[in-house]
Amino acid sequence: MSLFKRLFNAVRSGSVTNEQWDDIRSNLISADLGVKLVDQVIAEAKMAKPEDAKQSITDVIQQWLSSKDRTISKNSDRVSTILVVGVNGTGKTTSTAKLANLIKNERKSVLLAAADTFRAAAVDQLQTWANRIDIEVVSGAANGDPAAVAFSAITKAKSENYDYLLVDTAGRLHTKENLMQELGKIIRVIEKQSPVDEILLVLDATTGQNGINQAKVFIEAAGVTGFILTKLDGSAKGGVGLAIEKEFGLPIKFIGTGEQISDLAPFDPEQYIASLFD
Repeated sequence: MSLFKRLFNAVRSGSVTNEQWDDIRSNLISADLGVKLVDQVIAEAKMAKPEDAKQSITDVIQQWLSSKDRTISKNSDRVSTILVVGVNGTGKTTSTAKLANLIKNERKSVLLAAADTFRAAAVDQLQTWANRIDIEVVSGAANGDPAAVAFSAITKAKSENYDYLLVDTAGRLHTKENLMQELGKIIRVIEKQSPVDEILLVLDATTGQNGINQAKVFIEAAGVTGFILTKLDGSAKGGVGLAIEKEFGLPIKFIGTGEQISDLAPFDPEQYIASLFD
C-alpha cells in the first residue's frame, strides 16, 4: 500500500481510534519518514475534515520538498562538470553511466572519468556500460591517484569541447576522513581548469535513515548540489525522499527506476506525491 493511503483512508472514514493512530504512526516511521515528520503529518491529519484530508496532507508534504532547481547545470561556453559521489553499494557507478546515457540522448557530448581507482570493479563496470552506449572513458592505473584521472579528464574535455564531463568518484577508502580528503583533492584539481558545476550524491532509498546519515557527511565535506535516489517508490520505503529533502533543502534530481541503462529519470515531485497516496 502507498505510504499515505492508510492515513488518508482513516481520516476519510471520519472515525479513528487512538490505537489506529498509533498503528498508522508506527507504519509511517517504518517507511523512513522520520519521527518528527510523522508527528507533523499526523497532527495535520487529525485537524483535517474528512473531505479535505488528502489536500491538507498534500499541502504539508509539498512544503517539505526542495524549491531548488532540479535540472542539471548546462553551460553554453564551456564544459559542465558533474561529480557523482556516494558510498559503495548505492548504485553510484551505474548511476553515472545512466546519467551519461540520458545526456547523450539529449544530443550532448559527454566524457566519463573513472576516478574510483581503488576499486577495480568500478572501473571495469563503468567501461562496460560506456562501451554499450559508445561513450569514451578516461581511466588510470589501478590504485592510482583519482585526482590524476580527474586532471586528465578535464584536460581532454576542455580541449575537445565536450558538453559534459561526468566523474565517478571513490566510495570507500580506509577512513571517512581519507575519503573526504580525496574528494576535496579531485575538486581542487578540476577547478584549477574549470568549475565543478554539480556534485550529485547517490543514495539507496532502501537504506532509510542510514542514507540520511551518509548525506550529512557528504554535504558537509563535498558541497553536494542534489541527489540521485535509487530504488525509490511510493510504498514500503517511499518516505525517505521526503525526509531527505526536508532535512537538507536540496533537490532529488534523478531517480533510478531499474537495472537497465535507460532506467534513470528526472525526479517529478508531483508524480512522487501522487504515488504516496495511490
